[in-house]
Amino acid sequence: MIAVYQKELGSYWRGMLGYLFSAFVLIFAGIYTMAYNLSGAYANFAYVLDAISFIYLIAVPILSMRTFAEERRQKTDQLLYALPVSMSGVVLGKYLAMLTVLAAPTLIMALYPLILMQFGSVPLATAYGALAAFFLLGACLLSVGLLISSVTENQVASAVITLVTVLLLYFMKGLSEFVSTEASASLMALCLLVALFAVALYMLCKNPIVALGAAVVGIGALMACYTVNSSAFEGLFASIMAQLSVFDRFYGFVNGVFDLTAVVYYGSIIAVFLFLTVQAMEKRRWSE
Repeated sequence: MIAVYQKELGSYWRGMLGYLFSAFVLIFAGIYTMAYNLSGAYANFAYVLDAISFIYLIAVPILSMRTFAEERRQKTDQLLYALPVSMSGVVLGKYLAMLTVLAAPTLIMALYPLILMQFGSVPLATAYGALAAFFLLGACLLSVGLLISSVTENQVASAVITLVTVLLLYFMKGLSEFVSTEASASLMALCLLVALFAVALYMLCKNPIVALGAAVVGIGALMACYTVNSSAFEGLFASIMAQLSVFDRFYGFVNGVFDLTAVVYYGSIIAVFLFLTVQAMEKRRWSE
């Protein structure tokens, strides 16, 4: 794993990508710090992190698209399967390299509240809590981009799909307000999600019986619950969408609330997507 990590990290800093990523984040952080904290006289640095969270819409696809898609473009992906390292070690090494690149501008931004202290009182606990959450948010989104890169054939497709996915996550809380609250609408939406899960399961294991069984069991369970208590489905899908919003959980830290459930949520999302990435790569290894 360490060898994969060192190789991947070196590829970011030997080229321009690592420097461009850091410069991109720091330029926007500097602009908003000047506008909010210095010109606007807002003492809370967390407002800057709230304002620049949109940069992940661009930064995450660019940083994650090359992880596995680039290996296939250069025809070096077969070398990954021949390494004396487990596939989980390969995935973890690549992911930790991306986290290290993300940590570089984050650590530099950690100096900003200390600099602002020279001009007045700054709530450091809120600032550093929000900065930690900002890093966790990026780590969560990078795990999503890593999975997408592992199942796509080229960098452009990986970047586009990741951009669309992150965009949906960014607007998910707002979109949930436009979803019908009727029980039947929630039932149909949840059944569709179960069907999509079955399709994804089939793509991973190529076993139609397992995929079909998961779909039948999932949809059957939903229909049974709807028959017993249909009122429980009123507004259920909209509520689920709001709860799944990774960006919305970050905003609590901006307001000075260190939400431990959000930390657990981010950690769970990262673990699930890393696991799915390992499974996707294992499937590709044995199919080639």
